[in-house]
Order: sequence, then structure tokens, then C-alpha cells
Amino acid sequence: MTRTVVVGIDVGGTRTKAALVTDSGVVLAHVVRATPPDIGSRLGVLAAETVAELAASPAGLAEGGTPAVRAVGVVVPGLVDDVHGVGVWSVNLGWRDLDLHAAVATHVDLPVAVGHDVRAGLLAEHRLGAARGETDALFVPIGTGIAGALLSGGRVLAGSPWAGEIGHVTVVPDGPPCGCGRRGCLEAVASAAAIGRRWTELSGVTGDAEDVAGRADAGNPLARRIWSEAVEALACVVAPVVAAAGTRLVVVGGGLVQAGDTLLRPLRTALAARLGPAHDVEVTAAALGDRAGSLGAALLALDRVGA
Repeated sequence: MTRTVVVGIDVGGTRTKAALVTDSGVVLAHVVRATPPDIGSRLGVLAAETVAELAASPAGLAEGGTPAVRAVGVVVPGLVDDVHGVGVWSVNLGWRDLDLHAAVATHVDLPVAVGHDVRAGLLAEHRLGAARGETDALFVPIGTGIAGALLSGGRVLAGSPWAGEIGHVTVVPDGPPCGCGRRGCLEAVASAAAIGRRWTELSGVTGDAEDVAGRADAGNPLARRIWSEAVEALACVVAPVVAAAGTRLVVVGGGLVQAGDTLLRPLRTALAARLGPAHDVEVTAAALGDRAGSLGAALLALDRVGA
């Protein structure tokens, strides 16, 4: 039987990650490109160039040397209308009401699927990673920003374009400014970027979240306080979502999860304190790392062609 091969593209604020993926979820090849600053007008060109590069690789050619790629999936951050394929708003990528589907389809002569990067990441973790076999899970990637995606009854929920924007729940009234224009959002307090900024401001020593995690492990009082405040803020927002949805598994992804138990252990404790024994929620690290978005995009493409 001839295998189905698709391309999944995950467009980020600084890097665009793409993968050539089979219908069984095997990655045959991958590329990483810098996201151009004018990505709003170049999304289709970027997708076309990426598809062409992967399709021309040895893994992308069928017998006789013809391209084997059957579809492309593209996922982006920000507010996304999954039903209509529209990028409603992206602060990091600088667009409003961008017709994602048309932007890609104009330049790529293949079936096109578009979606939200975090929901696509959860789809990948559900089918291929840490949430495999689960029917109810919450995926929370923590990096430069914070967002969430919910799996309920085995289905990734989309809802309105604002679905999953937990990073913009206020946790500290009149707290640090957030990129959304408000103050004290979860993202401005507990993201990796926020933790690094907080440490630099209070200590006078330039550092990032990885530095703070290491210093907290070593017993530095200021680092431990900053880290604890971030974890508590995260638990304050995640706990109500878990309680409302009856979620049994929280999958934590993004760069901050590289801290391992330094993050996961206190987060488990903080959630348990808020939820009580009736909610036996498991907290685990994502399995797919920074490949989740591109793999999720590929899965959307496979679903698009019924593979």
C-alpha cells in the first residue's frame, strides 16, 4: 500500500518548524527556518518554499522521483478561527483578520489545513504523545507566552477564537504589563519570559527562567520566591479549568517544562491544595517537545485528505 505523506508547518514568532510526516506519524525529515518579520504578507510564500524543500528531499519522493506530498497543514499562534481558517489576531506575528487558508492555498497546489498551534499541539500529544489513550486532558505550553487547549471526550475543543487564552487571565491586579495591553495577566507573571524579567529586575543580575530554576534548586531565596509565585499563579488559573472540565491529566509543554520536577512537583502540590482529594489530577511533561506543533499541523493535513 502506498503511504500518505504530508507536510506540517508550525509558524512561531521567531522560528518556523516544519516536518515531513507519514500517515502513521513517522517524521521522515524536518527543517527549521527563521520566521520573516513580514510574515503576514509572506505566509503563503514561506509555506510554498518549505513544502518544496521537504518534497524534494529523498524522503519526499515517491517511486520514479515524483513528489509524494499529498497535503499541507499550517498552524499559527494568537487568536484563530478554526472553522473559517482565519487568523483573527496575533500580537507576535502582527496581523488581524488574515485569511490563513487563502494565503497558503494561493501558493501551494495541495489540499490545505490551517489551525491554532496549541490546539494542534494537543492533537499531537493525544494521538502520538503524553495524552495518548486519554479522553480528557489539558495541554498547557509555557514559553514566551502561556496558552491552553482542552481535550474532552476524546475531542480537541475549539470554541471561539479566544478559547484557551488562559495566559490573559488577570492573576495580579495592577501587576506587570502584558503584551495584550493589560496588567497582571498570567503570561506576565508565570511565563518563562516573565520569570526571567522578574529575576533580572529584582536581583540586578541578567538571567532567564532556566537560571532561576537552577538557582531555586540550589536554595537561592529570591529565585525560590520568584519561582514559587509563578507556580502558584499558574495553579490559580489551571485549577478552575480542571475542576470545570473534569480533567484528569494536565500535560505541560513549552520551554519551561525543561525544568522537570522543579516545575512539575510544586505544580502538582499547588493543584492538589486547590482541588482537594476528589480531583485526582495527574501532571506530566509533554512528550513531543517543540515538535508538537508541526506534528499537529501534519495531523490536520492527514485529516484533511482522510488518511
